[in-house]
Amino acid sequence: MIDLGLARIGRLLQHTPQTWKAIHVAGTNGKGSICASLSAMLSASGVSCARFTSPHLIDRWDCITVDEKPVPETIFRQVEGLVKQRDQDEKIGATEFELLAATAFEIFHRLKVEYGVIEVGLGGKLDATNIMKHKSVTVIAKIGLDHQSFLGNTIEEIALQKAGIIRSGVPCVVDGSNESSVLKVIQDHAKEVGGVELHYPSSDSALVQVLAKEGYEPHQVQNLACALLAFRLACPDFDHSLGRLLPIVKQLQWPGRLQRIDLFPIVGRHQEALLDGAHNSQSAEVLAAYVNKHYRSPSQSITWVLAASKGKDVDSIMSHNIQPSDQVTAVQFGPVDGMPWVKAEDPTNLINQAIRYGVDTQNTHDSGDDVRAALEWASRAAGDKPIVIAGSLYLVSSVLRLMREAQSHQKA
Repeated sequence: MIDLGLARIGRLLQHTPQTWKAIHVAGTNGKGSICASLSAMLSASGVSCARFTSPHLIDRWDCITVDEKPVPETIFRQVEGLVKQRDQDEKIGATEFELLAATAFEIFHRLKVEYGVIEVGLGGKLDATNIMKHKSVTVIAKIGLDHQSFLGNTIEEIALQKAGIIRSGVPCVVDGSNESSVLKVIQDHAKEVGGVELHYPSSDSALVQVLAKEGYEPHQVQNLACALLAFRLACPDFDHSLGRLLPIVKQLQWPGRLQRIDLFPIVGRHQEALLDGAHNSQSAEVLAAYVNKHYRSPSQSITWVLAASKGKDVDSIMSHNIQPSDQVTAVQFGPVDGMPWVKAEDPTNLINQAIRYGVDTQNTHDSGDDVRAALEWASRAAGDKPIVIAGSLYLVSSVLRLMREAQSHQKA
């Protein structure tokens, strides 16, 4: 259930002091990557740091990390049990996400972390994470159209919701590549809040130039620039030199974002696939640019493995990525642990949409709810040509879970 508001989370956390400094990150795309970069920089600087992002990747508790490692399942379940009992005893009626956020904040307090890097779940202003009292920096990443039924039908309305994380006296880093109308909404809201200094990453900093030369995509460079600026604002006395930060940035891997994987454990032969959670128009456009630059050519079509959540703008994802020469299999991801409101789109609808974009019916396949079968079909259909798995972070989770199970089975 999604029911935005701060009253229930406030009651859940009334016995949980916020003993850590927060870096709060909102946005439509890039916020997870910014959080990962920030926590990596903090941890590499010797700071005790925890991170809360959503959705989880493989296991429900891996959305909470402490010093770059997922919180142990035993600690997670113990604290989650306490939070759920509190919810029941006090008849709060908290949503699943509110229970999860409260569990994360309780863990941060118990483990005495110094910094918490927090990704907004949905929107900003009324998101459960916005209950935080002690923010040292806020970050607003790239904003686009998504979750319109909750946040508003225009990009400006959505921007106002995201800007709701801004606090007086707390510096705010803003992705300057946002549309001018979005930047104006953020600037106007910052003035209304008062005492807010907005910071925009420099596009000509030494780190940005080095990353661009080393082949990082423009959106990756922009996200890293936002993270670096937020890190400098949060920890002004730390070493921010390029020589120290560049190795940290290079080692960073954020699963499910332009991630290259070998499908061997699942399909029985070495075959690279690109795994990306692009699930809205803006991220689909970024994925298309990457695929067209690195994979597609007049003689090389793409084999797609696609899934989507119900209610997503499938048309915008297809319009950016699908071409008539491509091959497409669609699949339905399974139930999402702890998120019962998330439902998968019927694969038949995805296939019909691909056909509308010119894909030959003979080059499509409905894999039902069998992700393994979808990958096996894609492997056979693609031969030596590229495979791209996209459309949903929940599909990313299903694929990575399958990979882990297959690898465990091989070791056994």
